Amino acid sequence: MSFTRHSRALRHTAFFAFALLLIEFLDEFVFGAREAAWPLIRDDLGLGYAQVGILLGLPNVISSLIEPFLGILGDIWKRRVLILGGGVVFMAALLLTALSQDYLVLLISFMILYPASGAFVSLSQATLMDLEPTRHEQNMARWTFAGSVGVVAGPLALGGAVALGWGWRGLFIFFAALSAILLLVVWRFPFANKQQATERIDFKEGLINAFRALRRGEVLRWLTLLHFSDLMLDVLLGFLALYFVDIVGATAAQAGVAVAVWTGLGLLGDLLLIPLLERIPGLRYLRASALIEMFLFPAFLLVPGIGAKMVLLGLLGFFNAGWYSILQARLYSAMPGQSGTVLTVGNIFGLVGGLAPLALGLIAERFDLGVTMWLLLLGPLALLVGLPRRGSEGRADA
Repeated sequence: MSFTRHSRALRHTAFFAFALLLIEFLDEFVFGAREAAWPLIRDDLGLGYAQVGILLGLPNVISSLIEPFLGILGDIWKRRVLILGGGVVFMAALLLTALSQDYLVLLISFMILYPASGAFVSLSQATLMDLEPTRHEQNMARWTFAGSVGVVAGPLALGGAVALGWGWRGLFIFFAALSAILLLVVWRFPFANKQQATERIDFKEGLINAFRALRRGEVLRWLTLLHFSDLMLDVLLGFLALYFVDIVGATAAQAGVAVAVWTGLGLLGDLLLIPLLERIPGLRYLRASALIEMFLFPAFLLVPGIGAKMVLLGLLGFFNAGWYSILQARLYSAMPGQSGTVLTVGNIFGLVGGLAPLALGLIAERFDLGVTMWLLLLGPLALLVGLPRRGSEGRADA
């Protein structure tokens, strides 16, 4: 009987983990489709570039102010209520997005959607980390792969929705329906957190613990490396199409292909990383991939011809797979029993680190985008300098 109960418990844990991965897939599915839908949304609502900029920026600011409190509450209060409540609001915000008929309503829907995603998705990530505390890297690799699949599937879903006559609004209604189904699936799971189960602390003490964590060298190391690594991840993606059009001289269609090559090979890298982390330590892989990127990226910038750049771009996307997942896993491992507070410190630190894209944009405006792209090499360089040496890795790589 004990073996049967153990087997049933393992199946229950595996199904719960899969459900959490589906939450990340859905979030990135929505994000990938929305990014591809901007021309349709702009034309439908008659938006200008400034309005689009506010739609992208203001919800992020609002979310960054709210999510730190959600993270602390996720450790000291009822995490299940926060996640499921966030999921309900997430679903409602998707419906409001689909039904919006003007700029103001769309802005409100995004201002609701972003922090709802913080509760629904980010705390689900924290819960996944709590399921197997000794396998943070492996489970973060699975999480990242699920998100990558969603990002790639989003534009394809938009194309299908347009072909079926749904338009972008019909697709967002479909996303809301998917959210409802997923909520029904995860409703019966506990979403417990270990800190709540072992000790009772109030919100003030939770906030003090968060700022205390920000003074620890190990936590600051992983937060800093996460933001530097993003130079070769989301920041590069943000400038990629503009680089191909403005510097390389490619057409908009060719720039779209470049983005697809980068994301597609990144998806393959995320998939292959899952079994790789069962065989080699994550930090060893990070050092090797950072060194490879240090050679690949200058070659990508210097080589003439769109075809050659496409090949090198695909390799760049393949070899930076796992940067976020491994570094984020190390941050969780550096803060045991505080998986929700990881969200808090990440958002607080991100208020400063998030200025990097703005700074790069100003440099590109003042000088040239081709020159600015060279600054992205700070990403792999920071990893090579900042990652623990072999002798100081200790039990983390054991």
